[in-house]
Amino acid sequence: MRAHVFPGQGIQKKGMGRSLFGRFPDLRCRADRVLGYSIEELCLENPERRLSETAYAQPAIYVVNALHWSAAQEDLPPADFFAGHSLGEYSALFAAGAFDFETGLTLVQRRAELMSQVSGGAMAAVVGVCEQIVEQTLKQHDATGVVIANYNAPEQFVLSGSHEELARIKSAFEEVEGVRGFVPVRVSGPFHSPAMAPAAARFRDLLASVDLGELRTPVISNVTGRPFGPDAQEVRELLAEQIANPVRWTDCIRYLRDAGVSVFTELGESKVLTSLIDRITTVQEPASDPRRDLVERIKREVLRPEIGDEALGFDEDASFRQLGLNSIIYVRLARRVGTVLGVPIKPDVIFQHRSCAALADYLLTRDDIARAAAPEDPPAPLREYQDERVTALLRDCADGTLSVDRTIEAIRALV
Repeated sequence: MRAHVFPGQGIQKKGMGRSLFGRFPDLRCRADRVLGYSIEELCLENPERRLSETAYAQPAIYVVNALHWSAAQEDLPPADFFAGHSLGEYSALFAAGAFDFETGLTLVQRRAELMSQVSGGAMAAVVGVCEQIVEQTLKQHDATGVVIANYNAPEQFVLSGSHEELARIKSAFEEVEGVRGFVPVRVSGPFHSPAMAPAAARFRDLLASVDLGELRTPVISNVTGRPFGPDAQEVRELLAEQIANPVRWTDCIRYLRDAGVSVFTELGESKVLTSLIDRITTVQEPASDPRRDLVERIKREVLRPEIGDEALGFDEDASFRQLGLNSIIYVRLARRVGTVLGVPIKPDVIFQHRSCAALADYLLTRDDIARAAAPEDPPAPLREYQDERVTALLRDCADGTLSVDRTIEAIRALV
């Protein structure tokens, strides 16, 4: 499965969208009518360094994201999910059909104006340590006015607060073991923090008058880390909340990964989200515990079919006698062990080892359990490719979902 993701504020730069304005002139003209100025001139010339101002940066990024989305519809396979980081969420909703281009741009322009009116704050990224250490450091230094605004990756967080507080705790974080950087973010206010509540309230009033269409493709909400529901009012509320609440990007990507997404494509000239996604999806999982895994398999695949969901919460050391099992059930459990684990055993073995833990310990002493539990190697041709995105494209080509030409185009787009 595939997800297209859209970047947000911070990626703006002079020259953005240069290769696409001429390719999609209608979109450029529609943007000019909504904004009342030349979006192409703003992006390519950056007069008076306006791209550094929130009121101009956000509409510019939304338009350039829309240009890249237009190109993706012609050049790339369709996506199963969309997601956007902060401002990028509006690009994702536009791509999914929640509103048309002009409506989205109008919302973004007004959102940018309201957010730019909140002054006296800033943001900074902390890189290299986990959430718990970030929270502990803030608490130890009594930085009550600073909050985590972006959960970007397992070891990258963006703080939001006043200039003074961020400056005060900068040296504190730089002394924390493991911190690799305390980096200012290119924004003009304390976004995604309680200080933005007045802007969120005014934006909520504007959203109340906007009609939202049904999403053609699921979009992941920054606020919840889960897909937006079908209720338009819920979508409006989450968009308003997003201004003053943290962006839970790590949760968004983990949800997509768990939903089966293996190909993430960042639409735009930035690779910021691509880097974050790599950090999220390649984070090392705790080492596997064979005994624990086997106990859980016995509960889930051997015991549960016989006694129901009670098996999932059954104490691993508790005796099967507590379940009142008769001899027929012991026979069926033995057969199920043979079927599920590929290890033939007799019913009296189940009777002698009358708990999930004891049965697991017995099975782990047998050589055949290791062979039965070992996962099969993937087919040799697929083993050779380390990039899961390429593997997914090759599978689609093999089963006829994509033509050879489209597969080649999509793989080139990943490079």
